[in-house]
Amino acid sequence: MFRQAYQAITEQGCPYEKTLLTRNGDCRHAQRFCIAEREGVRCGAPASQTRCEAFLALVRHNARFALKATDQRPSLPHAQAMRVQVGGLRGLHAVLEPDQPVPPHIPDIDQVLAAASDRFGDLAEIPFQPILQQLAAFQGRKRSRAKRS
Repeated sequence: MFRQAYQAITEQGCPYEKTLLTRNGDCRHAQRFCIAEREGVRCGAPASQTRCEAFLALVRHNARFALKATDQRPSLPHAQAMRVQVGGLRGLHAVLEPDQPVPPHIPDIDQVLAAASDRFGDLAEIPFQPILQQLAAFQGRKRSRAKRS
């Protein structure tokens, strides 16, 4: 029942949902919602969603070696998905603003991707080496160790 309700609401799902929910970025088109105790994000702009999906697919394709993922699984484990999403966005920021430090938080995902589209025309023309460096450097949240008594 929950999955059906979630899928109905996220028909226009946000490809960067994990990034947004972990507070690693924001987007002007993100629309947050709650079902029971679960928070989700959907996209309010179909054209932006298409661009986000295209960029994520390119990052994932180019990052197969860095992720040690040679198979074509439809979904990645959470930690790898976070590397692709957050590391990919940080790397794109590094490509667009090479003289600026890479921000730990991306203030507007759509704005970064729009700037990349404006500069490079086709997202496939983006130089991926700096993106892969940020992807490899990304470290997610560390697991906390429970104290033993």
